[in-house]
Parts: sequence; structure tokens; C-alpha cells
Amino acid sequence: MAIVKTKTPIPEQPVEERIKNFDEVALGYTEEQALIEASRCLQCKDAPCVKGCPVNIDIPGFIRLIKEKKYDEAIKKIKESNNLPATTGRVCPQETQCEALCTLKKVGEPVAIGRLERFVADYELNKGYEIPPIVKKYDKKVAVVGSGPAGLTVAGDLARMGIKVSIFEAFHEPGGVLIYGIPEFRLPKRIVRAEVEYIKSLGVEIFTNVVVGRSVTIDELLKEYDAVFIGTGAGAPQFLNIPGENLIGIYSANEFLTRVNLMKAYKFPEYDTPIKIGKIVGVIGGGNVAMDAARTALRLGAKEVHILYRRTEEEMPARYEEIVHAKEEGIIFNFLVSPVKFVGDEKGHLIGIELQRMTLGEPDSSGRRRPIPIEGSNFVFPIDMAIVAIGTVPNPLISMTTPGLSVNKNGTILIDKETGKTSKDRVLAGGDVASGSATVINAMGAGKIAAKSIFKLLTEE
Repeated sequence: MAIVKTKTPIPEQPVEERIKNFDEVALGYTEEQALIEASRCLQCKDAPCVKGCPVNIDIPGFIRLIKEKKYDEAIKKIKESNNLPATTGRVCPQETQCEALCTLKKVGEPVAIGRLERFVADYELNKGYEIPPIVKKYDKKVAVVGSGPAGLTVAGDLARMGIKVSIFEAFHEPGGVLIYGIPEFRLPKRIVRAEVEYIKSLGVEIFTNVVVGRSVTIDELLKEYDAVFIGTGAGAPQFLNIPGENLIGIYSANEFLTRVNLMKAYKFPEYDTPIKIGKIVGVIGGGNVAMDAARTALRLGAKEVHILYRRTEEEMPARYEEIVHAKEEGIIFNFLVSPVKFVGDEKGHLIGIELQRMTLGEPDSSGRRRPIPIEGSNFVFPIDMAIVAIGTVPNPLISMTTPGLSVNKNGTILIDKETGKTSKDRVLAGGDVASGSATVINAMGAGKIAAKSIFKLLTEE
């Protein structure tokens, strides 16, 4: 059979409609489309795609089952490795991970692995999920701090191994960055809530509004639990540290997206979370968070939204798909510019941003070409709202209140990457709190490593 070189397109909301709402942009494959796409998989014996998956999903295995219309078996195959498939099927950067290694890429486009994962995950959500049997239960308890992708993965894996798990979440709703950081149009909250319910169905209990490090310390948890996993992510924003950063009209992307996503500012006044949107918005940064913030500002009524990025599109860390969607929706990209200072009026309101033009030099430690300022190229760009999306670091609360827990200069917890163990006995960590800001699937991969390590620690001692 001839090889089909291109992916089966995924249906999407028309641009002119989606910029007026927060509904999901990509609508998902129909059964017919999924079967066509699954038939493209070559079922490679060495399965290079699996090597690109941080949680080692048997990708050819689940795609073969889709091709055979065995959807129940397909989702079971995925869940052998992944507790959150409806989420990862939507937000994973497959193009740089599993799909990047797909054999078909040598002659055309790779198999749409993420879209197929989403298809069977949504199939299961619609029909109701099946709770796997737990063969043996152990008289051991583990506390998981944080209910984001790393925490949910550790909790789900340990529960399936027969360990009792309690999750402690600082916010009023579990899900971590999946709830507060990713907009509804990219990851609907009903999907996150459904996958959290699946984790709870395994026997995991979740306590919300518990700020570990303030309400209870790690040492106090260790008195009650046999081990503690810290998966609190990187929720503290980084700032530019340039003049004028305290002017009215400047948000961190964290605050902006949390107010809109978790606190539903986009439904004001139905929800009591006001948010002021400028007419001309400048978003500083080039990652997925910058794309999310820009597209959110546009939907909330901004007339113009500009991405301000100091390198070129080639170096942008955002997913290609998110960049394409942003362009389609009218986001304006301004490359090779870097903020020097914010400009305000006499009342302290933002009215502009002074930018300096850049050129690119040799690659730096990130592998991307280094931006170099061009002397005398400064100019003022008129904006009345700015969103700073240049990365995040861990909140220091836990490291400040946990004696013996080692962190680096950025506040990330130092761990053994092979086990997830920290410098403190019976305390493990993983995800963004240990790696710095990364992807959902990388955090889940770290969670799986820690879960295996904790199980071994508690059952072989």
C-alpha cells in the first residue's frame, strides 16, 4: 500500500469564531479520521517514536489497536504508561518528541501520534473510564505535594502499585499548571477535572487549600507519611528588572493567566475576578506561555496584541502549532527587539515600552543564537498593557522551611535524576520544581521515575 505522506488534518474552530470565545480550538478526530491516520503507522519493529516519549508509551501498540477498532484496549495500552492521556494528547509537544523520531518523517509528515492519543482518551471520557484492579495493597502512605502533572503521575502510579497516597494542593482546585496556566481554548478544564477524578478513583485523596511550608511543613508530613514527593512546579514569575516595571498595566504571565483560567476572569462579572485589558498589548517572550497570554488578551478585547521577542521565529521555544494558531488569530510578531524600560504617564499608567533592536551572534548554552544589542537602535513602542512571559522559578516557601533540602541558585530542588531522591531522607522531587520550567510530559516522566523509586524504597527496606 502506498505511503500517505501527509497527516490527516484535525478539524478546528474557524478563526473568525474562535477569537470571540474561549472554546477549544482543535476539535479532535472523528472515528473515520482516526482510522485513516492510524493506517499510516508503519508499525516499526524498533519503534523509534517510543524513544522520544518521556513516559515510554507503547505507541505502535495503541495505534495498531485503533486500526483494529479496539478502542478500549487502545486506551488501556496508553494508560499502562500515562495516567493523563486526554491532557497530553492536547498539550504535548509531539513534534519535538515522539513525532520527531517517526520513520515516516523521512518521506513526509510523521504520524499524528498526539491526535490519535487524544482520540482514544476522549473516547474513554465519553463512555466512562475503567478502574484497573489493584493486585496487592501495602501498609504504606505517601504524601504528594502539588497536584500538577508530576504530582498526579506519582499519585496515580503509586496507587496502582497498592500504596496509599494523599495529595496536598495549595489552590482551591487540583490540577496545578494544567488548571491555572493553560487556557480553556487549548486545554478545557473539564478534561483536567475528568483526569483528576480518574486519579481519585484509584483511591488517591486530595486535600486542597493546604499550603505546604505554611499550613504544614515537610518534616511534619514525614511524621505521618512514609515518604514525601514534592511536585510543586515553578509557579513564581521572573521579571525583567528594568525601570518602570511597577507601572499600572503590567502583569506577569502567571498572574494574568491565573486570574483568567483559575479564577475565571473571562466570565466577569459572572465570576468576581476583574481584569483590565489594554487596547494595545505587548507580550514579552517567545514560549507557549507567551502565546497563551497573547491569544487570551485578544479574546478579552485587546485591539492589537504584539509578541515582543529578542530572537527570531526560528529560535522561539513555543510549539509550532501554537505559533500558527496565534498568527491565524491576528497576533503580531515583532522579532529581534528587547525591552529596556517601561514608559508611564504622570498618573503611573503604562503608555509605552522602550525597545532596543538586536542582532544574532553565535549559539549560547541553550543552543540558540545569542541576541546582541545594536547600539543606538532604541525606540519607544506605544502599548498600554504589558504581559511579561519570560519564564518561572519555584516558589521558595518549601525550601525555606525544610532543613536539609538542597536547592541551586535558582531555587530548583537538587535531585538524583535516576531516582528523584533529594538531599533529605525519604523526600523525593520531580517536575518543574527540580528541572526548572519545562513541559507537561517531562514533568510526568519525572513523576514516573520518582514513583518507581518510592515504591522500591517502601517495599524493599
